[in-house]
Amino acid sequence: MNVDFDIVIVGLGPAGATLANLLAINDLSVLILEKEADLYDLPRAVHFDDEVMRVFNTIGIAKSLSKKIILNKGTKFINEKGQLLLDWPRPKKITDNGWFPSYRFHQPDLERSLRYKLKKFSKIKILQNCEVSKVKNEKKFTIVNYRNTQTDKNYSVKSKYVIGCDGANSFIRDQIKSPLEHLGFEQRWAVIDVILKTNSNNLPDRTIQYCNANRPATYCRNVGKRRRWEIALKDHESYENFFDEKNLWEFLRQWVLPNEVTIERKTIYRFQSAIAKKWRKGRLFLVGDAAHLTPPFMGQGMCAGIRDASNLAWKISVCCKIGHNEKLLNSYQTERSSNVKNYINTAMKMGELLNSIGGSKVSDTVFIQPDGTIKMNTIKPKLGKGLGDCKDPNRGKIFPYLNKDSGKDVDSLFSFEPVLLTNKKIDKKQIKINVLDDVQIPEINNLLYKFKTNSLIVRPDRFILASTKSDDLKAFCDHHLDQIYSP
Repeated sequence: MNVDFDIVIVGLGPAGATLANLLAINDLSVLILEKEADLYDLPRAVHFDDEVMRVFNTIGIAKSLSKKIILNKGTKFINEKGQLLLDWPRPKKITDNGWFPSYRFHQPDLERSLRYKLKKFSKIKILQNCEVSKVKNEKKFTIVNYRNTQTDKNYSVKSKYVIGCDGANSFIRDQIKSPLEHLGFEQRWAVIDVILKTNSNNLPDRTIQYCNANRPATYCRNVGKRRRWEIALKDHESYENFFDEKNLWEFLRQWVLPNEVTIERKTIYRFQSAIAKKWRKGRLFLVGDAAHLTPPFMGQGMCAGIRDASNLAWKISVCCKIGHNEKLLNSYQTERSSNVKNYINTAMKMGELLNSIGGSKVSDTVFIQPDGTIKMNTIKPKLGKGLGDCKDPNRGKIFPYLNKDSGKDVDSLFSFEPVLLTNKKIDKKQIKINVLDDVQIPEINNLLYKFKTNSLIVRPDRFILASTKSDDLKAFCDHHLDQIYSP
């Protein structure tokens, strides 16, 4: 079958650019269609976590990005009297993913890093000022029609798959005819980004959620001199009247004065909790905000889109190289949807606490400490049902990052296809995938002991596919790899 590209990606935001980089390292040809002329050079997303940083490390931007980010120390929820309701600390401690739990960043910095990396791949083509007008979903290929908005010329390309990373108002979602299922949270909030004029200030070094039934608000300590406030709007308030100079400073002056900051951006968002009913139709897929919308109170909106990209990239790469596999591709939504719903539900409960209509038990990771304070640990939902046996206790767990001290990046050994890790002596020629033993991973016995097993199959997105104590590793691998490599 002759196609112009393996993949067409619609949208070049963080999710689309991350996905394109992951596909590029798998040596696929990708066309990216972006309707804007350039990246949006103002703040939007401001947080990502260790799991996302591990993805950025896979595509080779973690080192350069580290110079432009700061560690996030966590979030405190306080009431109108200034009393602490819930503490969500983010300790300065390396996690199983090999990075710190939480980071603050400036979105244009991230997007520049992702786009700069894409320019190094000869099979990646980026077209800006291009708006998709129609997508035809054939049995063995897709046809994408698009228009260059500067020249008003129309074009058509053929690809194996199309992936919509085109945001909350996704055109590709409309093509799939997949309505959003609203999960119960919808609220208008004003967002104000400022740049401090001086380093001297008494602003908190953590995110503060001000819980208030009348006017809930959020303060974010961002990169450098950047700070953000998010404020819930009342039904009658519009952009014009809330951002009126007098009304705006009536709110902000409890933290800063007009001569202390420059307002970089002010806008109104409609925070929503929603998830598309179908993330895929034939050869069309949805990723990121096109597939789901998360209230911002956990900082997990962009993170969810990066996780989507990590899950889908290796599966679609297999299909481009080996052949179309329905079961493999169907596992994308089933594995990701329950994971993202967990984040959405927790963020909704945080929103209820902010609005003073819910309690502090926002997740199963909230505990009362000996001193009486209520603290929350970060949630790490497993993958939903999909590849592998859900009865396997290790299936769906994150496989730890193994190279920080040794300098050897074990992740790079399975960035493209699954691997078998084992402490058994076997004939590697009988196994369809690469085998890692104590030669490549000296600490393998301790690692496998942690998972109470002798052998693991690890996926390219760093999740465990399966584990076993069996000596018959050929049968074990054949069984589990069949669902990946059998078109």
